[in-house]
Amino acid sequence: MADHAAAVDHVAHQFDDAEQQKLAAELGMWIFLATEVMFFGGMILAYTAYRYLNPTAFAYGSRQLNVVIGGINTGVLLVSSFTVVLSVHAARTGARRLLLVALGATIVLGLVFLGFKAYEWRHHYHEGLVPGIRFTYAGPEAAGVGMFFWLYFALTGVHALHLTIGIGVMAVIAALAWRGRFTPAYHNPVEIAGLYWHFVDVVWIFLLPLLYLVGRHAP
Repeated sequence: MADHAAAVDHVAHQFDDAEQQKLAAELGMWIFLATEVMFFGGMILAYTAYRYLNPTAFAYGSRQLNVVIGGINTGVLLVSSFTVVLSVHAARTGARRLLLVALGATIVLGLVFLGFKAYEWRHHYHEGLVPGIRFTYAGPEAAGVGMFFWLYFALTGVHALHLTIGIGVMAVIAALAWRGRFTPAYHNPVEIAGLYWHFVDVVWIFLLPLLYLVGRHAP
């Protein structure tokens, strides 16, 4: 009864009940993610088109990237997806301590990813691989390599921005969890935040092979 009362307390006036509010929130997030798919899809399509036109130059550009760091960051995000699933499970079962630990771990893993990415970007800067700011690459296909790095920084930069937003969202969810706002009857914000986080992770799964692996060893 207490959980049901808590769920009713969180129902906004425009909804008939908690279930309707939950379905509306989920639909809203899926629609938002659909627009994000179109946004990233357009950028990835542009990258694919330019790679098709400049395969050798993009291979040279890809060789400048650190596959080890890319792989580590992939592992970091995959683990963070697990901690997000764990946080949703904890919210559903009312395990408040586990919820806080899982949310904290997700935030830390997100920061670790950004730390590795910042280190990688710093290395690119010192290597003169940042078009428009410091591009001193003098190897073969310099113009095409420059285009590769324009798209590389655009894609990874926008992804990092989305991850930063996700960290902020998880921090807010953690603060609410600390205050005891979530119960087995009311935990939809945790699930909605989890959907967003998983989307950001999936985007990186596409970016890793496109930027770091595909065509890297082409002649």
